[in-house]
Amino acid sequence: MRELFEEGTGPSPLDPMESARQSSRAPLRNRFYATAGVVRGAEGFAIELDGRTVHTPARRPLVAPAAAIAEAIGAEWDAQVKVIDPLSMPLTRLANSIIDGVTDRAGEVADDIVKYLGTDALFYRADHPEALVARQAEHWDPVLFWAVDTLGAHFILAQGVLHVRQPEQAIAAARAALPSDPWRLGALHTVTTLTGSALLALAQLRGSLSADAVWAAAHVDEDWNAERWGADDEAATRHAARRRDFDASALVLAVLGT
Repeated sequence: MRELFEEGTGPSPLDPMESARQSSRAPLRNRFYATAGVVRGAEGFAIELDGRTVHTPARRPLVAPAAAIAEAIGAEWDAQVKVIDPLSMPLTRLANSIIDGVTDRAGEVADDIVKYLGTDALFYRADHPEALVARQAEHWDPVLFWAVDTLGAHFILAQGVLHVRQPEQAIAAARAALPSDPWRLGALHTVTTLTGSALLALAQLRGSLSADAVWAAAHVDEDWNAERWGADDEAATRHAARRRDFDASALVLAVLGT
């Protein structure tokens, strides 16, 4: 599978956008199998093609921790028709990234999520127009109140793009809420990078916000501009691609829970 999914060999297997770019550069291979299935084993639920276990780019077995996740991955393989298109298989790409890029690097992945806590998108607010200020507050303030009430993390807000140093106690409190298992951690990392907000990702993990609510909150500014100036086709295509990767991570978080 190395030639099909190259993200496991790239410099940043945890970046979903880089993963998609690398996959898009690889030549598409003809579908070479008749059936895709799931088999339960000692390590979890393995994906099989014609009875043979699928492997990641690093040649590790593609095994999911829950049947629902494995079945969704298997459905991606089963949905391929004449050729295998990795861009249409976001959950498979996520699984590859988690197995190859998170399992042995959980501490580094957690550190990368924590970096977002210092510059979280929810901290930086517009000062005009009033309607945008109100919309940001509507979507973002409840998450900040949740962080205080649930995590004990008090963060500082700012207007514009001038950097504000966040309290170390707040960052430490939010970090303590990060999961330790690679699948939830990897999915959380993807949600964080796609939304620009570790707090939104944590709220989704804890079930405080639905996936749709997180996605809407992450795109307040983008949606605001699109409503007024319109969205071009290229931007819409990028948006749809990000949403597919986001939905794959949302499925993992929903299945595995808190």
